[in-house]
Amino acid sequence: MAASPGPAGVGGAGAVYGSGPLGFALDSGLEIKTRSVEQTLLPLVSQITTLINHKDNTKKSDKTLQAIQRVGQAVNLAVGRFVKVGEAIANENWDLKEEINIACIEAKQAGETIAALTDITNLNHLESDGQITIFTDKTGVIKAARLLLSSVTKVLLLADRVVIKQIITSRNKVLATMERLEKVNSFQEFVQIFSQFGNEMVEFAHLSGDRQNDLKDEKKKAKMAAARAVLEKCTMMLLTASKTCLRHPNCESAHKNKEGVFDRMKVALDKVIEIVTDCKPNGETDISSVSIFTGIKEFKMNIEALRENLYFQSKENLSVTLEVILERTEDFTDSAYTSHEHRERILELSTQARMELQQLISVWIQAQSKKTKSIAEELELSILKISHSLNELKKELHSTATQLAADLLKYHADHVVLKALKLTGVEGNLEALAEYACKLSEQKEQLVETCRLLRHISGTEPMEITCIHAEETFQVTGQQIISAAETLTLHPSSKIAKENLDVFCEAWESQISDMSTLLREISDFNVLLFKIILIFLLSQKNNANLKSLKPDKPDSEEQAKIAKLGLKLGLLTSDADCEIEKWEDQENEIVQYGRNMSSMAYSLYLFTRGEGPLKTSQDLIHQLEVFAAEGLKLTSSVQAFSKQLKDDDKLMLLLEINKLIPLCHQLQTVTKTSLQNKVFLKVDKCITKTRSMMALLVQLLSLCYKLLKKLQMENNGWVSVTNKDSMDGKI
Repeated sequence: MAASPGPAGVGGAGAVYGSGPLGFALDSGLEIKTRSVEQTLLPLVSQITTLINHKDNTKKSDKTLQAIQRVGQAVNLAVGRFVKVGEAIANENWDLKEEINIACIEAKQAGETIAALTDITNLNHLESDGQITIFTDKTGVIKAARLLLSSVTKVLLLADRVVIKQIITSRNKVLATMERLEKVNSFQEFVQIFSQFGNEMVEFAHLSGDRQNDLKDEKKKAKMAAARAVLEKCTMMLLTASKTCLRHPNCESAHKNKEGVFDRMKVALDKVIEIVTDCKPNGETDISSVSIFTGIKEFKMNIEALRENLYFQSKENLSVTLEVILERTEDFTDSAYTSHEHRERILELSTQARMELQQLISVWIQAQSKKTKSIAEELELSILKISHSLNELKKELHSTATQLAADLLKYHADHVVLKALKLTGVEGNLEALAEYACKLSEQKEQLVETCRLLRHISGTEPMEITCIHAEETFQVTGQQIISAAETLTLHPSSKIAKENLDVFCEAWESQISDMSTLLREISDFNVLLFKIILIFLLSQKNNANLKSLKPDKPDSEEQAKIAKLGLKLGLLTSDADCEIEKWEDQENEIVQYGRNMSSMAYSLYLFTRGEGPLKTSQDLIHQLEVFAAEGLKLTSSVQAFSKQLKDDDKLMLLLEINKLIPLCHQLQTVTKTSLQNKVFLKVDKCITKTRSMMALLVQLLSLCYKLLKKLQMENNGWVSVTNKDSMDGKI
């Protein structure tokens, strides 16, 4: 396969066609990347709307009109490139040609309309003050923009159908060749067919990899990564297993080993198609049970909804939901590998949760008939108590699963059983083979059970899917290692049988390594979530009356969002620092403000990890106020610098500034807005705005640096914007 596997794996990239405002990446010459449109064409249309509505008046200065015209022309050029790609797709897909061509014609007409309506050469009437009245029929531009977005969307959807068809066709070719490989009887024929199979798998790898990159749903992306990882590893297994069968055609264990590989590859191929087409064969549904952490999250949402609506759901449903969750904890308590202390604590917390639910239901019934303050407070207390018990249960399950996994991985780190199987194979010792095969089976069951426990406490759907993938891999690979070892033991002098066993053992060792990485990711993620909960609880304790407080504790999905935002913010600070280091004049105001913003953003990143100087949400809000003010100072310095540039460069820079200024004001507004006890919501909004501002800061620093270098080459020097005396004469 062409791309690295695993949950974070990505596929190969397609060829890139076009350049400038709207370049399109085509997967195997066909697929239009949606992100190309989102990052280029849509912002241009948005800029037209912004420029038209600037100050909400009908009179525009000459500079504004020129800016509008440039954006209108850029949109038209971008649409032209888009239409060319769409027409190329239509010519290669006759079944969709008419639909694609109609959508392309609509897009072209919309682009030309926008260009015409923003063309100042068509406007001849001047007002007495030297300004031009423009867009008396402003709705024309709005209609054209809507038509453009509609037609572009149609082309993208049709192109998507083309790609899906292409992936299905590629899968069918692979399956057809696999059928021929299963029936092959000679080495020469096998080599020829396997060569064809290899080429087809490379094509399928590129197509499925590109599709994986474009998936927005993290759950689907993880499923695709898991399926592609299976195909990658099984390709080498298929080679050695097939060669072993050809060398030892009468060996039952060799045929069993080979059949296992073919079966797993077919399942993985079907899984890719299931994800791509978003439908299961024969109307099947996903039968995988909900994890304990996900179940607790949903249960807590239901009981917290009682604060707003006492008739939202039935009491029976709550009881059943809790029982389902506690029933799943039997995976932990029934495990032979769970310690006595952990088992007792889990059972104790389960009993406590049942009792507190009964208390909650009792108060709930009273609250439905009595609308008193004391009953409302008692209901709130009952909700908080059961939420606390469930949080304690989550911590105990997390501790149990991670400790068990860590001990198991440490114990099997030296792969003693695999080494013993290889040795017994080359010695032809059938008695020893039976002994070590039994030990590997026991190890396999331990690993499978541990993966099941890790899935319960993983915290996110992508990590859940990775746990399921690991569980399936250990289950299947364990049996295949035993059949491969049996083949070698029966034919101890066979080099191909030895090579085959080595391949399966390497796959096992690789999965052990992947499981270690997964355990570390789960542990880091959950530790971070517990820190976030603690931060918000401390913040609320310091800033509110506990008696009347209704905590806005973030659920696991919200916590994951904060963690992800924080990580992206941290990466952006690194990008900003890299841009700052390029500047020779480190005292330049633009550099100074950029450095200050990057430093403050890094403190925000540390806050999301429960680290750094910011301890409460109030500290965070104060830091954000300073950050927004620093952003406005930066825009003032960049505006001063822009006055030294030529019109084209100046316009390019001002368009970027005009994106940053509103974000600064929006951040200031959010920090001053009272959301009562919705602390998490406020922090989430603030960090989202901060991340957007940092992304623009990185772009601004890069653009200013390039324009500065260009100006220096033209003028053999640059008047520093930090020299206020010299600038006063220019302003």
